[in-house]
Amino acid sequence: MNPEIAPETASTPAQRLVALDLMRGLVMVLMAIDHSSDAFNAGRVFTDSVAFYRPGTQLPAAQFLVRWLTHLCAPTFLFLAGTGLAFTVKKQRARGKSELAIDRYLLVRGLIIAGFELWISYFVMPKGKFLFQVLYAIGTSYLVMIPLRRLPKALTLGASVALLCLLELACDLLRAKFGAQPPLWATLLFLPGNPQPLVVGYPTLHWLALMLLGWSFGQYLLLRPHASAQLSRQLLGAGGLFLLGFALVRGFDGYGNMGLHRKDQSLVQWLHVSKYPPGLSYVTLELGLCFLCLSAFFVISERFPPKPGNLLLVLGQTPMFFYLLHFPLLVRGAQVLGVEGKLGLGATFLGAAAVIIVLYPACRVYRRYKAAHKHGLAQYI
Repeated sequence: MNPEIAPETASTPAQRLVALDLMRGLVMVLMAIDHSSDAFNAGRVFTDSVAFYRPGTQLPAAQFLVRWLTHLCAPTFLFLAGTGLAFTVKKQRARGKSELAIDRYLLVRGLIIAGFELWISYFVMPKGKFLFQVLYAIGTSYLVMIPLRRLPKALTLGASVALLCLLELACDLLRAKFGAQPPLWATLLFLPGNPQPLVVGYPTLHWLALMLLGWSFGQYLLLRPHASAQLSRQLLGAGGLFLLGFALVRGFDGYGNMGLHRKDQSLVQWLHVSKYPPGLSYVTLELGLCFLCLSAFFVISERFPPKPGNLLLVLGQTPMFFYLLHFPLLVRGAQVLGVEGKLGLGATFLGAAAVIIVLYPACRVYRRYKAAHKHGLAQYI
């Protein structure tokens, strides 16, 4: 049996990572569905911002729900990146790495991850334009974590909560001051926008808040080992609290929705929350669902330890590798077939399944390569 996933009475850091890997793997599957929809789906719904949605626009339930299901990806990815960062820093300290060496690692990794947006932009953007989305958010958040990781644990958690609660106010103030053309720094940090030649979909600070929260969770896991059942109950309770927060924020339909308000009491309108930028209703909903899924994965990974070839485990242990390959494959595949943006939901799921089947063996090979080359470029991917 793989020692990294051996069942134990109490959770060890290695065992806990299995549940996190499974969660990350689920995110990769959902992300493949979303990007397959982007490549193939003529009816794709993309209205999750007050800047994109026009009142009265119809939101077909099936198309909307497919898009909504994939909303779980980005918040979970950033949250787990913060959790993984806590484990990485702990591991590097145990190996005798200096704080300066750890800072250098974070600097290089952050720059590499953010730089990969150039690779993605080559396939999805017109020549000379660059898309800054989730890789930009992760990479720049890593850079900011170089000083922030030194904060006391309570202050780190407090900073995350403060950002989540106050960023909408900051965005409102910036819009009032600068109107439709904020300066570059405001777009990179606060407000999505299109300062030529950039398209910034993921301003750093909104997603840094989630990485900080994940970092706090990682510190909690490292300092307070629990049995998986106990940790599962805690995550279940946290998930319930976050979903209650969503119900309150969305129910009052005021501050916390980034201007994307409900038009009626339908389920679609309740779930039609702002991702660009992420409102408090979006964050509480998606983190609530994330915690519920994590709660289940902690129990599942203890009772039914996954085999090394488990699909979610493989994808969850090679997420950056999978991300960097699946997007170009989907886009180029749709273009070569002459069906880019011309099909429907059936093609969306078929495309996602195809890219997962194609990349699964490659991810297994890369996982072995990464394990054998822990100190090379692979450590950053």
